Amino acid sequence: MPLSPMDDYLAHQTTDTFDQVFTSDRNFFDRYYFNLHASSDELFMVTGIGQYPNLGVTDAFVCISHGDTQYTVRASRELGSDRMDTQVGPFRIEVLEGLRKLRLTCDDNEWGVGFDVVWEGAHPPLEEPKSIKRSFSRVVMENARFAQVGTYSGTLEVAGKSYDVRPDSWKGARDRSWGVRGVGEPEPPGIRVTEERTAGFFHNWMPMQFEDYMLKVFIEEGPDGERVMEEGIKVHNYGVEKDDELLGSPNHAMRYHSGTREVAGAKIGFANSDLTVENFPLRTVNLGMGSGYINTDGWGHGVYQGPLKVEGLTYDVSSPQARAKVFGLNETLCRFEASNGDVGYGMHENFITGIYRPYNFNAGDTMAP
Repeated sequence: MPLSPMDDYLAHQTTDTFDQVFTSDRNFFDRYYFNLHASSDELFMVTGIGQYPNLGVTDAFVCISHGDTQYTVRASRELGSDRMDTQVGPFRIEVLEGLRKLRLTCDDNEWGVGFDVVWEGAHPPLEEPKSIKRSFSRVVMENARFAQVGTYSGTLEVAGKSYDVRPDSWKGARDRSWGVRGVGEPEPPGIRVTEERTAGFFHNWMPMQFEDYMLKVFIEEGPDGERVMEEGIKVHNYGVEKDDELLGSPNHAMRYHSGTREVAGAKIGFANSDLTVENFPLRTVNLGMGSGYINTDGWGHGVYQGPLKVEGLTYDVSSPQARAKVFGLNETLCRFEASNGDVGYGMHENFITGIYRPYNFNAGDTMAP
């Protein structure tokens, strides 16, 4: 248990040094997620860095949808004992002001994707409901997470183009999550082979950024529409002296691109408010394309790649059908039009696996007509 710079802070929670987390569960993770856009359909970027102390791995990625191509750069290295060191190949995240301002960098590399931007939160972070799931007596998921929207400033390069990133139009969401969920190489299931499997899962996570507030919608349901997780809330920006507004249980009417399970539009309402919001998709990043969120090619979160490995990949994303050739988690940049006349931008993260009967996905391989 070697000492590290973090051990000099008055923040210990256990008698161990900071390279030791509260549980020995191999699936413990600690992760940053950010997305970035120019309030237009020109490009959409998603990036993140994760640490997996019990696997001895840290990894990072960026995916940028630009033109008809998604550019992915990813890196992985051995974690070591210094949890404050967020450098992973060309990637790095620095906390400039906790819960308020962070710097994200991806240094020059052979794939021509790079950025040096500062993200600044528009409102206090929103702590989400905790996700807990057991398999027999074992906790297989126990996540804490908070979310914020904000603005960016700095520079971005992709596809031979350079962008001057200014906070008047360059915006996006971030989350911080930590806890236990499936990461690393697959482990033997043991008695879990006898467990009745869930037939399907419907997931939607929507941070909607308006001029002086965020609308946050979180919906997860089982195969027959049974609600597993929900959130509907309005969070006001710094300087707006109003309390958060609980909007009540969200309801949804969604459309899907033919031949896919990628959302093509949606209307969201709330049980305790007459406010409704329509989602108009602009551009989608498929996180199954090399990010590690879904292990489609041997590169999953926390999977050991050696002392240091950096890769770049490109994918055809010219149509929803092209994106659907790689199974994945869809990060769909949207224009949001609210019934009160407000217009905002943000993301509709959407994912359906297995059966989801309310929208006629009646088998695991059913696609939208």
